[in-house]
Amino acid sequence: MGPQLSAAALATLERLARDLAIEAGRLVIERPHGLGVAATKSSETDVVTVMDQRSEQLLRDRLAAERPDDAILGEEGDSVPGTSGITWVLDPIDGTVNYLYDIPQYAVSVAACVGDPTTPGAWETVAGAVYHPSLGELFHAHRGSGAFLRTDAGDVEALSVSGETALGRSLVGTGFGYAADVRRRQGEIVARVLPQVRDIRRAGSAAIDLCWVAAGRLDAYYESGLNPWDLAAGALVLTEAGGALRGPGGEPAQTRLTVAGPQALVDQLAPLVDTP
Repeated sequence: MGPQLSAAALATLERLARDLAIEAGRLVIERPHGLGVAATKSSETDVVTVMDQRSEQLLRDRLAAERPDDAILGEEGDSVPGTSGITWVLDPIDGTVNYLYDIPQYAVSVAACVGDPTTPGAWETVAGAVYHPSLGELFHAHRGSGAFLRTDAGDVEALSVSGETALGRSLVGTGFGYAADVRRRQGEIVARVLPQVRDIRRAGSAAIDLCWVAAGRLDAYYESGLNPWDLAAGALVLTEAGGALRGPGGEPAQTRLTVAGPQALVDQLAPLVDTP
């Protein structure tokens, strides 16, 4: 799947992902007064802010300068073809509604992938970073390196998923879609899961949720409706921290379903949430 990449090449991609995520995150958090909604997408509650667009443009401009042969798949703009076999998958603000309401739970996600990110199971993230600017936390990894949390203060911590093995003692993260019929089905699943876990958290950023599972701040996580840009960097951080990912029917994690956590918890949680 994709080009053969040396350890040095992977480390270079990771460093660029880190630098880009931090630069865009600092742009986002220093927004000028008055920037608001620029457009809506799937519904009137699914918004794009002016800063989403500015953040993604910054990322695209930097990548065009640094990696002109690479492809780009971003949430807010058109895809850019490439010839290198590497695609950068970008989420300029993951948690846009939180950002719009000044709730400090949003992130910039930058991932270098090989394969076709639009086809489940046909791609792999090889380097990525998720920057949570409100907390000054950068989660990052490249393939085979382990996963790390680096703070703006300079602290570095190796990440490892929770050691919990019982679903009933597990704190589980999830998220909801924007369409009313989707939310109705998701509410039914929550009602089935809630009595069987310690509690459920819905923080509003899939990228952060995945990284928090990697850090043991959540024991497990599930959600339907994720796109490649929601998933790409956080999924690598999670798996490099020892976690497992699966999708519907044991397929790769995808838009229909993503379940994440230690393997023992994924095995218990997936049957509860894997419904047609």
